[in-house]
Amino acid sequence: MAIQIPEVKQNKRWLLLSHAFNMDGRAASLTITDKMPYLLAAGVQPTVLSAITGIKDTRFPHQQFLAWGPAAFRFDFRHWIANKYGRGMIYKILTRTVSILLAPFIGIEKLCLGYSSQWSWAIPAFLRGYFLIRTGKIDVVYSIGSAWSAHLAGVWLKKATGITLISEVHDPLVIRKNANDQGFGKPKNRDARFRHYLESQLCKYSDYVWWFTDGALHYAKVRNPNLNTPGNARGFVVMPGANPPGDMGQKNAHEYSEHLNLSHFGSLANDRSLSMILKAANTLFKKYPEARKHLRVHAYGAPLDSLSVEAIKQYDYADILLAHGRLEKDSLTGKSGREQVAQKMQEADILILLHGNDEWCAEYIPSKFYDYLWAGRPIWGITHRNPQLDQMLLDRSSYLSADSDAEGIAMSLERIWLDWQKKHLIEPIWNPIGVDQAVATILANVTQQKA
Repeated sequence: MAIQIPEVKQNKRWLLLSHAFNMDGRAASLTITDKMPYLLAAGVQPTVLSAITGIKDTRFPHQQFLAWGPAAFRFDFRHWIANKYGRGMIYKILTRTVSILLAPFIGIEKLCLGYSSQWSWAIPAFLRGYFLIRTGKIDVVYSIGSAWSAHLAGVWLKKATGITLISEVHDPLVIRKNANDQGFGKPKNRDARFRHYLESQLCKYSDYVWWFTDGALHYAKVRNPNLNTPGNARGFVVMPGANPPGDMGQKNAHEYSEHLNLSHFGSLANDRSLSMILKAANTLFKKYPEARKHLRVHAYGAPLDSLSVEAIKQYDYADILLAHGRLEKDSLTGKSGREQVAQKMQEADILILLHGNDEWCAEYIPSKFYDYLWAGRPIWGITHRNPQLDQMLLDRSSYLSADSDAEGIAMSLERIWLDWQKKHLIEPIWNPIGVDQAVATILANVTQQKA
């Protein structure tokens, strides 16, 4: 069903502040770059300010800036060198040299400020944005996460010029500790304290601000009761969705092989670990020894977390859990990392969606979920306290487990094994969530007259 996207008839000149714009495969980049064709079609005339870490866009004015702080400079420089020369010997020599030279300055920066590395990108973004606004070239500023430096620059520009500010918060700025914590406490960590302050600034100075889940909006409203009141920001929820990666515009027939291939895409950590899958596999193999020859767990996009590494050693599963790392652009085939990921997703028997076990999962849906929906493969979601995500999985016919329920996870894996043996895995309901609905929601809100 086609989504009707409102046309932008006035205030068309938008300044987009996005640190990670056009970074291949990076979720913070895809969330905005996937929107661009729809924004352009709606009449938006964008100017983009970003870091040097991505590829420069040629469809519209796109200016890239180095951050002014040493830690962010080192981060951006590494990605710029990788884009220019690859990750061979030149990359190793130059990045190590720069790291050594910057080390004392990075230490001073952390000691004096203690902020996350990309904070200083806000300075050149603000200065350039201020010039563009004062010379009459911009009508609206659009700050985009996940690096909070973009929001900081947006707030500075709003305060300095009074221009319309719209803000897209990817990950919650305030991280709660448990279900009873509303996020009012003053964090000890200086970066966390500043993010707490920045959330309040967005709720006060943005004209419109949106989050990606019902939970994130709920808790932001609890902490900032001025949200959605006259004279303050109008807050709402936007499901980011995703454009079909590669050629995943339609559901393809799946072929079973000699292996039951479970694939995970994206970052791993001790609070989002494949070790729980290996523990469930150990239980499965005790009951069905023949499964040992067939089960394979594939990890794409990131190094293994320490718990997964320990589980491999404990159970001797080096042949079960296979780490493929990050898929970069293939110079031989010309396929981007994202296109290769799309292919691997469609080849999987099961797509593993690890939600994590932190309290912030109640306010967070992994961006990879939206790509998974386009793959047309069964999803095994292992989730934590997020009814919205659970319902979205169930609505599309998925395997579902709670991250705290080890027995339930083992039972789900057994069900997957038995279904695979019969070549009758769950048939997912083809109902992907595109980016067009996200742009339609945003424009439907920001083109209305604010109360």
